[in-house]
Amino acid sequence: MKQLTRITLNPEVMGGKPCIRGLRVTVGTIVGLMASGHSPAEILQAYPYLEEADLYEALAYAAWRVEEVEMPLSPA
Repeated sequence: MKQLTRITLNPEVMGGKPCIRGLRVTVGTIVGLMASGHSPAEILQAYPYLEEADLYEALAYAAWRVEEVEMPLSPA
């Protein structure tokens, strides 16, 4: 997977949730808007400081996170 350069994690911004370029727009917000049927053009109109590449990187990040597998730690 290519390196994601537009997704930031900062405990000082939105409680550490993954955000777009340090802005107060979370990956979850973007994915939720797209999942509910909003087009990229509509999202960019509502958030004019975002770029189209931000939207697609948010989707890529979400897809990567969904594929992660959590393994329980076994007792020593």
